[in-house]
Amino acid sequence: MHLLIVEGTHIEAELRRKFGTSHTYDFCAATAPDLRTRLSAADVGFDLRSWPELHYELPRQPLFYDTSRTSLAALFHNEEAPLGPVFGICAFPTLLERTRLETSLYRSEDAALLASICAQLGTAYYVVQDRVGLVTPRLVCGLINEACYALQEGAVSVQDLAASMKPEHAYSCGPFEWANQIGIARVYETLEALWQDTHEERYRACGLLKSMYLRGNQFAG
Repeated sequence: MHLLIVEGTHIEAELRRKFGTSHTYDFCAATAPDLRTRLSAADVGFDLRSWPELHYELPRQPLFYDTSRTSLAALFHNEEAPLGPVFGICAFPTLLERTRLETSLYRSEDAALLASICAQLGTAYYVVQDRVGLVTPRLVCGLINEACYALQEGAVSVQDLAASMKPEHAYSCGPFEWANQIGIARVYETLEALWQDTHEERYRACGLLKSMYLRGNQFAG
C-alpha cells in the first residue's frame, strides 16, 4: 500500500516500524502545494495535524485522523460529511508502535472495511468508542498528571517516581520521561480536551504541567 502521512515526521520511525517495509510512505507537510495530488496517489491517508482538514480535499480513499485530542464526531460537527470512510487513531509518540492499533469508527457500517485495511497494513487492531482521548491517551495523560500533582506537592522526587515505574512495574520509563517523549504540549492539550469534555477532576491539568507547557519546557531527568 502507498501511505500518505500529513505532518507525521515526529513519528516517522515509529510508523515505518509499525507497518513495515512492504509499504511505501509519503510524509507530507500540511503546506505542500501538491497535497491534493499526493493524496490522490495514496491508498490510505493519515492526517496527524492538531486540527485535521484532509477531508476538505474531498478524498474518497480511507483516512485516519489523530483523535487523541478530539473525536471524529467533533471533527465533523457542522462540516460536510466525508465522502470516503474515516477512522480515528491513537497516534501519540510511544503509543503507536504496539501490537494492536487503537482505532475508532465514525460510521459503524465501515467496521468491515477497517478490518480489511488493517489486514492490508499488516496490523492487529481494536475499536474503542469515538471519544476525546480514546482509551490509552486518557490513561497515560492521567497518570502523568497525577505524577505532576505529586511532584508539585513535594510528595516525591522525579527520581523516585521514575524508579517506581521501571520495567518490573510494567513501564519502560518514568512519567516525566514519558511526558517528554510524547511531548508536553500533547499531554497538556489532551488533558484540557478531556476536562472540557467530561469536567472530571482527574483531568484538570496540574499547574506544574500547565507552566511547563506555557514555557515550552521539558522535565529534567
